[in-house]
Amino acid sequence: MAPSGPLARLTEAGVAVWLDDLSRERLRSGNLASLVERGVVGVTTNPTIFAAAISQGDAYDEQLRALAAQGADVDQAVFTITTDDVRAAADVLRPVYDRTDGQDGRVSIEVDPRLARDTAATVTSARALWSTVDRPNVFIKIPATLEGLPAITAVLAEGISVNVTLIFSLERYAAVLDAFQSGLEQARANGHDLAPIASVASFFVSRVDTAIDPRLDDLATPEAAELRGKAAIANARLAYGVYEEVVASERWQALAAAGARPQRPLWASTGVKDPAYPDTLYVDELVVAGVVNTMPEKTLEAVADHGGDARDTVTGTQDASARLLDRLVALGIDVDDVARQLEIEGVEKFEASWEQLLAKVSEGLGVAAERAAGAQ
Repeated sequence: MAPSGPLARLTEAGVAVWLDDLSRERLRSGNLASLVERGVVGVTTNPTIFAAAISQGDAYDEQLRALAAQGADVDQAVFTITTDDVRAAADVLRPVYDRTDGQDGRVSIEVDPRLARDTAATVTSARALWSTVDRPNVFIKIPATLEGLPAITAVLAEGISVNVTLIFSLERYAAVLDAFQSGLEQARANGHDLAPIASVASFFVSRVDTAIDPRLDDLATPEAAELRGKAAIANARLAYGVYEEVVASERWQALAAAGARPQRPLWASTGVKDPAYPDTLYVDELVVAGVVNTMPEKTLEAVADHGGDARDTVTGTQDASARLLDRLVALGIDVDDVARQLEIEGVEKFEASWEQLLAKVSEGLGVAAERAAGAQ
């Protein structure tokens, strides 16, 4: 039976519905396969997701025992566990990848976030993840830090598909699109077929409102109150305008003629943080053909239950969105400064999650080793 309802309407509107979560339990139980049957066509992961997955339940205990017996250190164990999960998820999504000619059916795995400020180490990590997962439908996630930009170009130039993450500002998004095109140009020069090389650019949404709303509250004026919960959507809609300008450019048209596919905008951080807002806000207000929306399961289920009609809510909104951000500036809220701070915090949060992941796996390896010793 074909999927129906709000998720199907989003798909028909040209929005690729992805799940922002992965765990071994989700794989083993068949939950991911079930979601794919309902219309989910991709998966994103990040250090926080893996830390949560390994902290819950016993799905990883058997592998931890095996890794402990092999003498694996904690970094090796984390690498093995996460790449195994992503490989398995990629296999679940492979029929989607084949059906969509590589457009969807993708699963993302992020480079070690501790490398976010190290270009060369990021490239090395991306290569290792790509070769170890060894699936054509994987994305290697690289943060859009200043140091990440040349890494994005270098990795794409080798034919590796990339999900660029932690994008908050229009300026940085433009730089990401430039890095993407440079990577494809180099890939073409290196003799790579451009058609299999895919990329998405993860533009973060809800965190913008989470950062700006308290500043509006501090102003305590009617205009400030009116602007609550609107900055993130306006920022994302303007980002789509940047994307449209690039795909209309002569530079991009030359790459497209050589077989390249565009770097789709991906709306990330679409779970609502403020309970005063509709729980499908960052889905319903960012519908436009040719984008991805990756949702935590709670948001996905909310959309499936009572999502909107999936009408285009982005096309034709550029001028109004620009005016809204101008109003914020007039109130003394520096949107560019907010974006810079969000990038710093984003990297720090992923580093903290990675440390939690390392600590949990280290604990698991220790317990497994102690049990093995006691059994002898």
